[in-house]
Amino acid sequence: MSEYNNQPPQAEPARVILVDKPLGWTSFQAVKKVKFGIKARKIGHAGTLDPLASGLLIMCTGKMTKQIEGIQAQTKEYTGTIVLGASTPSIDLETEIDQIYQTEHITEEEIEKAAQAFTGEITQTPPIYSAVKINGKRAYDIARNGGDAEIKSRQVQIYSFDIIGIEMPQVHFRIACSKGTYIRSIARDFGYYLQSGAYLTNLRRTKIGDYCVEDAKHPKEITDDLGDSEG
Repeated sequence: MSEYNNQPPQAEPARVILVDKPLGWTSFQAVKKVKFGIKARKIGHAGTLDPLASGLLIMCTGKMTKQIEGIQAQTKEYTGTIVLGASTPSIDLETEIDQIYQTEHITEEEIEKAAQAFTGEITQTPPIYSAVKINGKRAYDIARNGGDAEIKSRQVQIYSFDIIGIEMPQVHFRIACSKGTYIRSIARDFGYYLQSGAYLTNLRRTKIGDYCVEDAKHPKEITDDLGDSEG
């Protein structure tokens, strides 16, 4: 009998992996790519990103999965672009423009004022195209099947809302916010505040706590690096 037969199984490495989720990928696709690429038995992520959002997606393996809730609770930072003067049902480019609004009355001063109005503790309603569960079903599944549902509003904290460029009708921004904040909801309500419509054309998560997207890698790079190191 081999002397190795009674050896305990090797513990799975406990890692925090910083992934730069590509545009068009679901968070599930990114996790699946990394999970099978590095042959992880236990893996989870700290905060979903929409398919049309890119940027920092933190994954944890092994015993580090116990830290996911704490990581999710940290401040998140996003950059992106709001387009004024139109709306879409999904509040992004997943769906077509359904209504056009006036923008001639909107000044740069009013845009800056609107950003300040959405700074601090605010109440927001998540988009119908979101992962919020309603009677056991994801809201986006209901919406994509042509249904409608009432989603409860929630309190979130916007620590900063900086306008970093205005090229009407585009407004470029940087937002730092609490867990559970929907940037698409901010875009929608930002348009309402300015007596217009609005939707997102791009969104990128740049930070979660002290973790930065500059330190993250594409899922394929991670599977190449860690997969080779463990193979």
